[in-house]
Amino acid sequence: MNTSAVRIAGAALLVVLGIWAGAKVHSTRGAVESHLGVPVAAGVASAPNPSDMAHADAAPEGAAVGGLLPPPRIPDRLPQFSLADRTGKATPIASFGDKSLIINFWATWCAPCRSEIPLLETLHSEWAGREVSVVGIAVDYRDKVLEFAERFKISYPLLIGEQDALDAAAAFGVESPVFPFTVFTDRRGEVVALFIGELHRPQAELILSQVQNLNKDLIQLPAARRAIAEGLRRL
Repeated sequence: MNTSAVRIAGAALLVVLGIWAGAKVHSTRGAVESHLGVPVAAGVASAPNPSDMAHADAAPEGAAVGGLLPPPRIPDRLPQFSLADRTGKATPIASFGDKSLIINFWATWCAPCRSEIPLLETLHSEWAGREVSVVGIAVDYRDKVLEFAERFKISYPLLIGEQDALDAAAAFGVESPVFPFTVFTDRRGEVVALFIGELHRPQAELILSQVQNLNKDLIQLPAARRAIAEGLRRL
């Protein structure tokens, strides 16, 4: 691949809902393996900015820069799965009740995942009164997650797993996870959006505005997904 192609690919925005482009690897660690030996890609894609262009050539050797990924088959409804909480108790995702959910898949070794934590904390606090809850799903070793959560004072609910967490990601159509990625659901458990890459406030607020429209029965799921896709394209 020539330098020009790498620069273009490195700046691409990868958003699921019909908007799929290149994903750029920011971590110096290309993959992590669970106890069962399942490799997890350490990629990320977020809204393009000038620094993406500048750093495209500086990706670590062997990293997949700007690789196109096939769109996952996003389910219409929240898949049912259970993962261990911080105490080790098996916790069904359905236990979060009739709330809208912001489900964030992440790992401790993923730098963009760490960058998202303050925003996720803010969203969890600001939207709690509107029946929206953040749930973090850590695809990582349990001891590392617990130490990390204590050090970074993560207050929103966390579920933790290795192969079982990868299976949960696959249930959303993401069979080769690129971390972080975030799933938004409405109060009925409809999957409204799946955003791959580091989430920023403008994208979160755009998606949550459509979640609220769904919750108020002002719009139906296909129209909400179209509105989100168009809005993300403009950002």
